[in-house]
Amino acid sequence: MKVTLERTDLLKSLTHVHRVVERRNTIPILSNVLLRCEAGELALKATDLDLEISERIAAHVEQPGATTVPAHMIYDIVRKLPEGSQVALETSGDNATLEIRAGRSRFALQMLPESDFPDITAGDFTHSFTLTARDMRTVLDATQFAISTEETRYYLNGIYMHAVATEAGERFRGVATDGHRLARAEIPAPSGASGMPGIIVPRKTVGEMQKLLENPDAEAFIEISETKIRITTGNVILTSKLIDGTFPDYGRVIPQNNDKEMLVDRDEFKSAVDRVSTISSERGRAVKLAISEGRMVLTVVNPDSGSATEELAVDYESDPLEIGFNSRYLLEIAGQLRGDTASFRFADAGAPTLIQDKGVEDALYVLMPMRV
Repeated sequence: MKVTLERTDLLKSLTHVHRVVERRNTIPILSNVLLRCEAGELALKATDLDLEISERIAAHVEQPGATTVPAHMIYDIVRKLPEGSQVALETSGDNATLEIRAGRSRFALQMLPESDFPDITAGDFTHSFTLTARDMRTVLDATQFAISTEETRYYLNGIYMHAVATEAGERFRGVATDGHRLARAEIPAPSGASGMPGIIVPRKTVGEMQKLLENPDAEAFIEISETKIRITTGNVILTSKLIDGTFPDYGRVIPQNNDKEMLVDRDEFKSAVDRVSTISSERGRAVKLAISEGRMVLTVVNPDSGSATEELAVDYESDPLEIGFNSRYLLEIAGQLRGDTASFRFADAGAPTLIQDKGVEDALYVLMPMRV
């Protein structure tokens, strides 16, 4: 194998693929990236057996071939090479090392045979559709913060994606919850999504999708089966196994009869919560909201360090209410809201609260209260 290409192109691709590789691996081949060159292009591929990313880039191929080398090592080498340089990759005569040359720099990396590299992409995909990166990111960004990190409830360790029929037509919806808060976001369902199986996309895959879909105008071709999801955007293909589990009936958690509505300026509320929570302890992040007609008083009491209060003007005309929340959860939800005015709908101090942008139905958040 002998190939020459631009350092910028190689670095960009290695940036995409090397992130998948875990730094500590008991299986040596999983620490490596697969390099295959043929017909004017170099293909790179990395996997952790659950997630695989591959990318093709233009290259000057003198001798086709394939090999695998340590992913983080080659990424660090290429990253440190001079900008604008040409990088030559060539396997040694005994196929033991890959030589990397750029300017006066020479590196030789130990190789493992390409035949040992696993392939997780096999299988048929039953549904496929195209979304803009902007639309896909809308669903991912609005829900990923609520993904559970509790490994025992593994079926909550991802975003549940499915198509639903609503009064407004068919919708493509993402839902995530950790039992304390729930996030739901949706967009009009693209052609081809109708009837797709409900799938749970793992947390690590969600993070990689967000990074790959950074250009909002790019298109993402998405293929789905009951066990895998594949996203193709530009020259990059991400394939991932799905979480094999049943997502709970989240509809039962979303309150329908919360009749006490409070409207508040989103930025003022976010800043006030941030300020008063400075005094809270790591363990008890509770902030109390005392709401009455026209005003809300936020209070945090920390027995070890003191207390904080702040008053805000709000639009509220129901019975007075005192309710407590985890301040970090409040801040994360407020950070997802896009409009100027946040709508809070309460039932009572012990019931879940519904939070949305005023007048926006595409995204909603449910937050469980805390005792304060």
